[in-house]
Amino acid sequence: MAFLEWRKFHFFDLKKDVDEGKIAELFKESKVTVTSSGNNHIVLGDSNGQVFLLSRSWHVRVFRAYEMTIELAHQLRNSPLLVTVGQDEPGINPLIKVWDTSRFDKNGIPYCCRISRAIPGNRPVHASCLCVHDGLQLMAVGFVDGSLVLYRGDITRDRSSKQKLLRDASSTVTGLAFKTTSTNIFLFLATDSSVIVYNITHKDKEVKFQLDNIGCGKKCSVLAESMVESHFMVGRNDAIYCYTADGRGPCYAVDGEKVMLEWFRSYLVIISKTSRPSLSIPENQPTIQGDLITVLDIHNKFIVFTATVSSIRAVLSEWGAFYILDKDNRLYHLDEKDLQSKLSLLFKKNLYDVAIRIAKSQQYDSDGLVNIFRQYGDHLCDKGDYVGAIEQYIKTIGKLEPSYVIRKFLDSQHIEKLTMYLEALHKQGHATEDHTTLLLNCYTKLNNTVGQSNSLKEFILMKEGDLNYDVDIAIKVCRQGSPAEALMLAKKHEKHDWYIKLQIEDHQKYVEVLDYISNLNFENAELFMKKYGNILIQNAPYESTQFLKRLCTNYKSNNSLDNSLIGSFDLNQKSDPEDYIHLFLNNSERLVEFLEYLISEGCILSTPVYNTLLEHYLHVWGNLENVSERNKYAQKTLKLLQNPDIKYDKSQALVVCHMHSFSDGILYLYEEQKLYQQILRHHISKNDASSILACCRRFGHQEPTLWVQALWSCVRDTKNPSIDLLNEILTVIAKERLLSPQLVVDALGTGSADITLGHIRSYIVNELQQEQKKSKEISELTQNYKKDTEKLKEQLETLKSGTIVIQGSRCAACHHPLELPTIHFLCQHSYHQHCFQSFCEEENECPACQPENKNLLELLKAREYNKDLHETFHSQLEKAHDGFSVAAEYFGRGVFNKYKVIRDDVPEKAIPEKKLIIEPEIRNYGLGAEARLRQSERQSGQVLIPIPEGRIRLQETRYSSSLEANISYVPKNYETRKRDYSVDVAGTNPFESEYDESKNPFAKDEEEDFDENNPFRDDCDKNSNPFYK
Repeated sequence: MAFLEWRKFHFFDLKKDVDEGKIAELFKESKVTVTSSGNNHIVLGDSNGQVFLLSRSWHVRVFRAYEMTIELAHQLRNSPLLVTVGQDEPGINPLIKVWDTSRFDKNGIPYCCRISRAIPGNRPVHASCLCVHDGLQLMAVGFVDGSLVLYRGDITRDRSSKQKLLRDASSTVTGLAFKTTSTNIFLFLATDSSVIVYNITHKDKEVKFQLDNIGCGKKCSVLAESMVESHFMVGRNDAIYCYTADGRGPCYAVDGEKVMLEWFRSYLVIISKTSRPSLSIPENQPTIQGDLITVLDIHNKFIVFTATVSSIRAVLSEWGAFYILDKDNRLYHLDEKDLQSKLSLLFKKNLYDVAIRIAKSQQYDSDGLVNIFRQYGDHLCDKGDYVGAIEQYIKTIGKLEPSYVIRKFLDSQHIEKLTMYLEALHKQGHATEDHTTLLLNCYTKLNNTVGQSNSLKEFILMKEGDLNYDVDIAIKVCRQGSPAEALMLAKKHEKHDWYIKLQIEDHQKYVEVLDYISNLNFENAELFMKKYGNILIQNAPYESTQFLKRLCTNYKSNNSLDNSLIGSFDLNQKSDPEDYIHLFLNNSERLVEFLEYLISEGCILSTPVYNTLLEHYLHVWGNLENVSERNKYAQKTLKLLQNPDIKYDKSQALVVCHMHSFSDGILYLYEEQKLYQQILRHHISKNDASSILACCRRFGHQEPTLWVQALWSCVRDTKNPSIDLLNEILTVIAKERLLSPQLVVDALGTGSADITLGHIRSYIVNELQQEQKKSKEISELTQNYKKDTEKLKEQLETLKSGTIVIQGSRCAACHHPLELPTIHFLCQHSYHQHCFQSFCEEENECPACQPENKNLLELLKAREYNKDLHETFHSQLEKAHDGFSVAAEYFGRGVFNKYKVIRDDVPEKAIPEKKLIIEPEIRNYGLGAEARLRQSERQSGQVLIPIPEGRIRLQETRYSSSLEANISYVPKNYETRKRDYSVDVAGTNPFESEYDESKNPFAKDEEEDFDENNPFRDDCDKNSNPFYK
């Protein structure tokens, strides 16, 4: 686009003397030679070698950088480093100095980091251009003879920096710029006669590219960094040329002699010569030569500001704005208007397209853009450009309420534009149910219009993603006006539920629905069969049953694609039959067919399924009138009940059999659950005597009470009972002793049956004979017990007071003749002492009699233990579900048995005691008696500890108290009996009355009370006695 065709706007305000004349006052006696800006201050250098640092509040800091003059300066944007080139002595000897403006000495001079000479080779030449990389590792200096020197390394250190001459003498260097990409670093070079770029990424491997053979003047080149692709711009008299590292870029036709180029944000500032009136002189003055300021918006191709200022010296950009310094050292500020002011200016001129471009370039928020689009659309509507308006309104989708646009195009003549907007609304996913309805109605109207194509069909056949709409709503709308298109839409978008619903409700095509479901995958087929199975079975029972057989065994879709996917994983997919049983509630025959097929296929069904099959078997059996068919279903039912692999609920099966009066099933289930009483009652209710007798014969040995129940039913419920049945019942009752004769006679007497004494004559005669025989046996047994009791009494008297002669001559253990020392027991067993010590387990028991005595003692202890379980018995009896089993268990333990025990003075061991052997004399009294006794026990290996009399009496009391509840007490006169110790060696019993009391260590001594060492005497201090409690 030519420069003259660009639109011109006034987006900047030019403000004069923003520094209030401070710069002009500073340079009264000197001239500004260099300018730069960055790091929050403006840098000015004069002809005397001084540098001025101006802050934002126009505070000035001055220091002398060179003795002669300063020629070049570059202030880094984001670093306090200032790089200058100047002369310290007469002649041509340029010096590079690097200043740290963040560090000042006491004289206000910044720290100088580096001083080095700027000489290309060995020739003294004036420097013409300076450029420093923001990374502080690269610096380039151009000279008037065309030489170019590149410095690598830290620019603050002379020693670490290496210089290289990239270009020898040629045309004067007028511009330098560094450009950094993700992988490379480029150095652009502009001279009077050429434009060159160097790839300086790698040291000593710099590559030179010639971009153009035409150059530019000094300060007429700049790097545009804020564009999408950074361009090196060169200003010539005819145009602005752009260059990249790859070659030449776009060109902008801007006429005029260029003085200076500068880049600010996204604007290109051009200073060129002109003959227009200057802003710095009054209007009545004649026209003089001045400089034209032109600010271009390269991206949007606008001229955003133009003005004329006399003799511009420099353009400075800092603090988010840019300033202009003229030859008279006056400072101008170009203040950019805010975005809202720009847009308001454009809205007044109806330049909405320009406003949109500017808003987008300055990252305007989306809500603001939508407002511009809306105003632009309204403007186009007013002009009658409805297509353009719709295009603008489409850009507002998502922010602007659709009803705002729809109301403008409800007229029938705008139906096509409204359709365009609604389609865009669906594509972007912001359509509602009403929008979809409106769009489909628009399609319908367009189809009815002459010359219009079938838009509705095109809408249906449109690819997915072209329009984002709610398919359900579309189907619902099409269903009302065009059912065929609704069906097509549901099938295209795989809306299976809608398709099946439309086929069933609108077309009644049930078989087609089953075919469609059979093409679906397993999950969908299962889902829709559960949902619509009831209707399908009612209207197509055979086809539905066949499909359910497939679905519940090994389902495979008719769709080949689904089958290939399933086959690759070898999946066996089948549904749970229990989910479909309720569908057959009104069709038992189909349900039986369905479940029988599953059982034949080896499917393992759940208990409720088997229960349902049994119930429907009986339902069909009960409704049949054909006898053969009834027998067939009866056999099926019994076979089902008798199959051990089928897990059905027996209680529920019994209820169902009762409901349908299926006797064979009832009797089988009773027998399976061992409910023999219920079997007998069933036969009694049928009044079938033969069945009653057969039941008692078959199960009577397992449950004898069946005979008793049969007797009661025989005498109560029938007027003329079967005599054979009665006789057999009485015979079994008598044999098994199920009832006493008295109860039998009472039962026969209280019953309503016509039974005479003659009918039971044989039973009564047999019972009387058995009672006589039993009485005779009991009397004989009583006489024998009496005789045995008398013999035992005589033996007890003999043991108490009689003389016992021990005549044993052989040892009961080794059977050798007895030799002293010997041990004799009252049970007539005798032992050698060494044999007794070898065989005995207890010191006071005969080894030969010990096993029998031990068994008797354990029996007595067990019975005594059971007698103490009264509270436990009652507690368990209250908590038990079956109290009879608890009572039977305790009865078996002998808790309820009453028996007689004749107590003796030694209840624990009712056996004769052995005679004590008198060991060699041991002094068991006096000092050290206890120690001597323990020592002798260790030597002999035997410890004889006699049972104390008090412990024996305590045990007698305990046994007697624990047995009082169940033992019939027989009083007996006891005489205190001393133990009879027969000895074979000479010895003396210390407890006999004729024993010398003085030899008894336990006898009380009269002098004992006066023994001061006796801790048990009465007058002993009880507090000092450790054994006193």
